[in-house]
Amino acid sequence: MSEEPSKLLLAESRLSSTLADRLTGYWRKAAESPTQKYLVGLLVVLVATLPLYSNNYVIEVGSNILFYIVLCLGLNITIGYCGLFNLGNAAFFAFGAYTTGILCTMGVNFWLTIPVAILVSILVACIIGIPCLNLRNDYLAIVTLGFGEITRLLARNLTITGGPSGLVGIPRPSLFGYKLRTVTDFYFAFLILVIIGVVVSYRIHDSKFGRALECIREDEDAAEAMGIETLKHKLLSFILGSIFAGVGGCFFAVKMASVSPESFMFTQSTNVLMAIVLGGLGKIPGVLIGATLLVLFPEIFRGIGSWRMLSFGVVLVLLMVFRPQGLWPDKYK
Repeated sequence: MSEEPSKLLLAESRLSSTLADRLTGYWRKAAESPTQKYLVGLLVVLVATLPLYSNNYVIEVGSNILFYIVLCLGLNITIGYCGLFNLGNAAFFAFGAYTTGILCTMGVNFWLTIPVAILVSILVACIIGIPCLNLRNDYLAIVTLGFGEITRLLARNLTITGGPSGLVGIPRPSLFGYKLRTVTDFYFAFLILVIIGVVVSYRIHDSKFGRALECIREDEDAAEAMGIETLKHKLLSFILGSIFAGVGGCFFAVKMASVSPESFMFTQSTNVLMAIVLGGLGKIPGVLIGATLLVLFPEIFRGIGSWRMLSFGVVLVLLMVFRPQGLWPDKYK
């Protein structure tokens, strides 16, 4: 008699597993259907040709979406792929922006400031990452939070960064004799950055390195027992995330023609993190959706004034309650 309940539970588990596999299979077939491919292609065409049929306001909103996508793609490598809870993403964004701002005001060509900003981002990531990446979860989050606030306060008090007023009069870049100055110009610049970021993210995700990061995210002790150099891989993911943020800061500085400490507050880091969680950690389409909604929602509901942010907060709470894995999670469950 004692064997009957165990057999019944085993049969139920097999049935539920079979149903889950079938549902997952249907989902994947639907994702690979020609209709969806056509829709994705149409969406890409619409995004690429947005400036041809929109006004400056819509193009500016589109630029902001693309800019946040760049930041989110970088943080997604750190948090979504590797599971490192980084709350100091705005600091790397600030280092990139200030590096470009300082060098451009000194007469250096903008395109030469990008590799310098990348090197600065790598150096800062190593300085923070090497001693701190042995920490986990909440402890690492607290360290990166403190690092972000220290960076903002330094930018506010140092003379080279312009103090509280920041840097102004940053010259706009030129490409083959054409000066980037309009909203449309920077829209296409951010679009190119997004394309590069998406390609790099997919290459990392599908590589041996990306699979090692996934193992570390799921169980760091087990990954280390399997021979994965966890500290090395975590540091590399931290560096890659900082590079994305630093390059985004470079283009932000020349687009705004000014840089101030208020652009790198803690809310900047939380906004990027919120977009990734909203879309789905570790999934690139989820990152695109999350960053888009993060920018679009306040703009769509701008007419209701201060209530729009309250409404946005309520939507986020409901989403976390009823769909905590995000709108497009890494593994559909």
